[in-house]
Amino acid sequence: MDKLLYGVAYYDEYMPYERLDQDIQMMKDAGINVVRIAESTWSTHEPQNGVFDFSSVDRVLDAMHQAGIQVIVGTPTYAVPTWMVKEHPNVLATTVQGPGKYGARQIMDITNPTYLFYAERIIRKLISRVSTHPAVIGYQTDNETKHYNTAGDNVQLQFVKYMRSQFSSLDELNKEFGLDYWSNRINSWEDFPSVVGTINGSLGAEFAKFQRQLVTDFLAWQVSIVNEYKQEGQFVTQNFDFEWRGYSYGIQGDVDHFAASKAFDITSVDIYHPSQDDLTGIEISFGGDVARSTKQSNYLVLETEAQAFWHWVPYPGQLRLQAFSHLASGANMVAYWHWHSLHNSFETYWKGLLSHDFEPNPVYDEAKTIGRDFARLSPQLVNMKKTNRVAVLFSNEAYTAIKWFGFNFTSDKSYNDVVRWMYDELYKMNIGCDLIDPSVESYEGYDVIIVPALYAASDALLEKLNQFVQDGGHVVYSFKSGFTNEHVKVRSTRQPGIISEACGINYSLFVEPKHVALRDDPFAVGEEQNQIHTWMELITPTTAEVLAWYDHPHWGQYAAITQNSYGQGKATYVGCFTSSAVIHKVLERVMKEAGVWGADQELAFPIIVKTGVNELGNTIRYYFNYSDQPVSFVHAHEGGNELLSGTAVEKGQKIELERWGIQIIEQQG
Repeated sequence: MDKLLYGVAYYDEYMPYERLDQDIQMMKDAGINVVRIAESTWSTHEPQNGVFDFSSVDRVLDAMHQAGIQVIVGTPTYAVPTWMVKEHPNVLATTVQGPGKYGARQIMDITNPTYLFYAERIIRKLISRVSTHPAVIGYQTDNETKHYNTAGDNVQLQFVKYMRSQFSSLDELNKEFGLDYWSNRINSWEDFPSVVGTINGSLGAEFAKFQRQLVTDFLAWQVSIVNEYKQEGQFVTQNFDFEWRGYSYGIQGDVDHFAASKAFDITSVDIYHPSQDDLTGIEISFGGDVARSTKQSNYLVLETEAQAFWHWVPYPGQLRLQAFSHLASGANMVAYWHWHSLHNSFETYWKGLLSHDFEPNPVYDEAKTIGRDFARLSPQLVNMKKTNRVAVLFSNEAYTAIKWFGFNFTSDKSYNDVVRWMYDELYKMNIGCDLIDPSVESYEGYDVIIVPALYAASDALLEKLNQFVQDGGHVVYSFKSGFTNEHVKVRSTRQPGIISEACGINYSLFVEPKHVALRDDPFAVGEEQNQIHTWMELITPTTAEVLAWYDHPHWGQYAAITQNSYGQGKATYVGCFTSSAVIHKVLERVMKEAGVWGADQELAFPIIVKTGVNELGNTIRYYFNYSDQPVSFVHAHEGGNELLSGTAVEKGQKIELERWGIQIIEQQG
């Protein structure tokens, strides 16, 4: 990237009347320099089987080029046209709920040969047409791609082939997965049952892993086609999304982000988050850290909210705060879903930058200030590099395994709740971090690795973490880590298995806590915050120091939180689900011991600090106020220039941030 991109998704096909020229003028007034088109309109571009009409694409490309606005073209494969389903109903995915029904998007079987034939045809027709157009800078393959729970007969057959490649014999498979239980033993490959109804968590988790591989393969297949037409200087990307809880919450269990991102030139993401009084910036930071970490490089935000829903309409100043927060995590592009609000169908009230009247409004007016500042400050802010000393290790395998074997029968907590329980506190204390997965080859450069609920993990991964500690690193494990191998087979040693060596503990009992606290409030958080919930392991220390004991008439003899010196490093183990206040104190202690603490960590939420180095070799330090009240602090670093106002800032100077305010300081060298 040679500049910051500020964009919108734009669908001329959805417009109730002709207004392309007016839209383009309003975009230019707002500093919009890129639009994303075409990925949602297959039925417009191919209204009947083999009949193609790209006139809407052509006219938008020509108009945008004339206006100096660049274009990202999407392959329109995530929403299939009616004629295809009418002629070939088997293109719809069969899931555990049964055969698919037409209507929604993302309802197809991404392995179906008929679907793939038509998908390849529309990709080739569209991309060959647009690839040499001077407005086109890149391509988005599909949209928020997942496996859509496809589990029909053809997928089951592929799964059997996959399993035969993973296991040398059925005897090995039966033993490793415990299939003798309830007569689930498979004695012939021809008898391999559909796993839709399986009660075996190992088999179910392996099928989920296989389904994630289907997504990786499908996206790589699309990339290979687009690459045949891609011109020099153009890129191919995909807009990954996250677990959805009414907003982007945690790791997406239906996609392996690290594996799937390898095929792309650059990683992109869609990030949505609470707003108004609930705006914290955590989801922006989390999604950005995942995207950046997949390639250890800058990324694009292809979708984020402008107005969206009634509870997301931003307060004055929040749209600016959000946009610069994306840049602070390493984004080179911020684009809104979408330019215009729709007048019909499912997303009628998922409002864009413009409301239904298409007139200027306060959100649009604020976007104009962002566009001006992006253009003016692009040389200082584009391609900012971030180097972090802390990493959070997440695992799709652990995510799936905990879906099978959760915390207790009444809890609604999941793997992502544990990830966010730890990540959120790092964010609040201004600890920059990467998000890494088990495929990461080296931990070099990291001083601390945070490991949430690594329930399913190979021996090799756990031994690698032990070695990291022995070599001088610090690891913080949460409860339910190291319990099973990669096939969700419980280890037959004392828990937590292999990592017991580094952690200096063991346990064999775990219970659901009821009326349990930590003895003597060891972290001074107060009675209400000192309670634990959901899960507790009854830990016996061997060589570890006990940081907290349980306060309970029967479980009080057991440790709750420990720390152990092992080799040159330390391993901290948190054996229970604590309050946010307690895990904050534990992580703060570890960061200080590991030397990952400085002036920025003396500030804390709602003051958020993000740093990086720009292409000029200068340090960029973003300061955000994520609150509705003005805040102030003393600038503890060397002097520099505040980029938004153009004023000089000295070391020791008092800095004031208005509510939902931003300052960006560039420090020479």
